[in-house]
Amino acid sequence: MSESPRQTLIDHRLSVTGDITPDNAVAIRGEGERLIAAKNQEVVVDLSGLGAAHSVVLSLLLCWIRLARSRGQRLSFEGVDAQLASLAALSGLGEHLPGLSRS
Repeated sequence: MSESPRQTLIDHRLSVTGDITPDNAVAIRGEGERLIAAKNQEVVVDLSGLGAAHSVVLSLLLCWIRLARSRGQRLSFEGVDAQLASLAALSGLGEHLPGLSRS
């Protein structure tokens, strides 16, 4: 049984937990964009509580990066597991998602 995804924003830290799937990614994206837009400063997205890595997660993170950049806001990621970092590297996206590349 998968864990329902949750997002919480405390100060400048957006924590994402649970399983993001194709079925819930649009809702998660919208809520994340709302939370990111509520800040006028850097936001750090903590992915340490995220479930299994899927390409839909990378798509979601790219959308958040695009929003932040359009607002002149810095967005970075931490708590990235090896599977998601590997998926980003294999997709050639690690360099576009601050904190996802494993150097």
